[in-house]
Amino acid sequence: MGSLPGVFLLLLVASVSLPSSPGVDAGKILVFPVDGSHWVNMNLLIQSLHARGHEVTVVRTATSWYVKESAPHYRSITVTLPEAISIEEEDFFVTFLGKMLEIQKEGASLFGFVKFYWEMLPSLSMIHQQASLLGVKMLENKTLMQSLRDTQFDMVLLDPGLPVGVLVAHELKLPTVFNVRWITSGEGHFVVAPSPTSYVPTSGNAVSDKMNFGQRVKNTLHYFFNTIIDKFLVCPHYDRLVERYFGPDVNFYHLLQGADIWLMRVDFVFEFPRPTMPNIVYIGGFQCKPSEPLSSELEEFVQSSGEHGVILMSLGTLVKGLPVEITSEIAAAFAHLPQKVIWRHVGERPNNLGNNTLLVKWMPQNDLLGHPKVKAFVAHGGTNGIYESIFHGVPIVGMPLLFDQFENCLRLEARGAAKVMDVTKLTRQNFLEALQEVIHNPSYRNNMKRLSSLHLDKPMHPLETAIFWIEFVIRHKGAAHLRTESYKMSWYAYYSVDVVCFLIAILLMLTAIVVGSIRFLCLRLCRRRKTKKE
Repeated sequence: MGSLPGVFLLLLVASVSLPSSPGVDAGKILVFPVDGSHWVNMNLLIQSLHARGHEVTVVRTATSWYVKESAPHYRSITVTLPEAISIEEEDFFVTFLGKMLEIQKEGASLFGFVKFYWEMLPSLSMIHQQASLLGVKMLENKTLMQSLRDTQFDMVLLDPGLPVGVLVAHELKLPTVFNVRWITSGEGHFVVAPSPTSYVPTSGNAVSDKMNFGQRVKNTLHYFFNTIIDKFLVCPHYDRLVERYFGPDVNFYHLLQGADIWLMRVDFVFEFPRPTMPNIVYIGGFQCKPSEPLSSELEEFVQSSGEHGVILMSLGTLVKGLPVEITSEIAAAFAHLPQKVIWRHVGERPNNLGNNTLLVKWMPQNDLLGHPKVKAFVAHGGTNGIYESIFHGVPIVGMPLLFDQFENCLRLEARGAAKVMDVTKLTRQNFLEALQEVIHNPSYRNNMKRLSSLHLDKPMHPLETAIFWIEFVIRHKGAAHLRTESYKMSWYAYYSVDVVCFLIAILLMLTAIVVGSIRFLCLRLCRRRKTKKE
């Protein structure tokens, strides 16, 4: 019985890859991806859409890191920018990580907080300024835009982390589908769904949904701070384009909020419960699949671990590696374990490396996580690795480094499926203790197995769900009936401030009338009594 869910999921994934059925017309899809690990997710969607018979065109820059110009499952439009977008440069994240680790070492002080944002905000603004130039290059290129119109695309699929595709979709008058978790202001829900800060953790604030008073104050301040950053540092780059090409009657944020379908890379097995909307479709873990056999060399190494098993370690696609003083402490801890270790490591070779540790530049992460001998996964907390671990039921030793990784690791820790380490305070001793706890305490694996069971118990595989809703938008030329128009309301109307003021005014008026009437009657009564006495 234990193998049935895996077989069932394999059949579902295979069904997504079948040619188009007679009831589904092949569509033409324009795609605006974000480079790096985000492209891994988008590329999987594109492959599945291509297998269904859809024609996919991907917009990329000439300096794109992962998005190749030629591929069998899409054609590309390459736009040359004056300078590369920073996130398309691999060294950008290595440099940025170094700065962030230095700041984290100083602790949670006001000075550290200021220094963090002093480093981050200019980089954030620069990335969006560079990305907005892609919109300028495309909208100014009349030949290109006419070619896009003549192609008669059915929809635009985009990652709104860099939302320039929203502007092009508006110019082409096409429905939009977001492949999303992160957006200009942080987590995507905050743009499209009610998000009470009393129990919905704000982007950048690593807390659970059960907050005490102090945490709720901090959460609210984070929300306002994120809003200010978005309004004054990020959106102005796109606001200028909207005013330049569409006039003052069009609002960039309204274009962002007006997407037809939000394919949210979230599963509530992992995410904390929160309000949602009809046009949000949850596809968390859509990239997960049953493991395939390992290469003979890798399988031999894994089997050599005997009864002790194997530990995996990977820091994802965006970071070359940690500073050597940290990796050497990690290596020393690994060397004291009876388990074998497969460590995806690119960069300076760490000191203290044990004979039980295999360094590789790349590893089949999903296939290894699905191997029965794998005991734990040392991970930075990227979304892809998190969901693959949940899918295969492998507990995690979390080492968050950047961005949402702190929040991701906290969510698993809150469910008892992970142990989280502070990289800046990591020593061989505390890291070894964390590894031993996760390996030998059965609660971590049992809790992750429970999450895995919940995650797999779905009527459709998340990838199949994503493809269905993309084709739904193609068939119906949008999904406006699922989209609320509340984002077009003024803030005072949205929060019913005008209604409350109106009702308060009526209440005060009625109170004044009642008090005035009583006072008038009392005065008349007093006068009558006075007259009778006289």
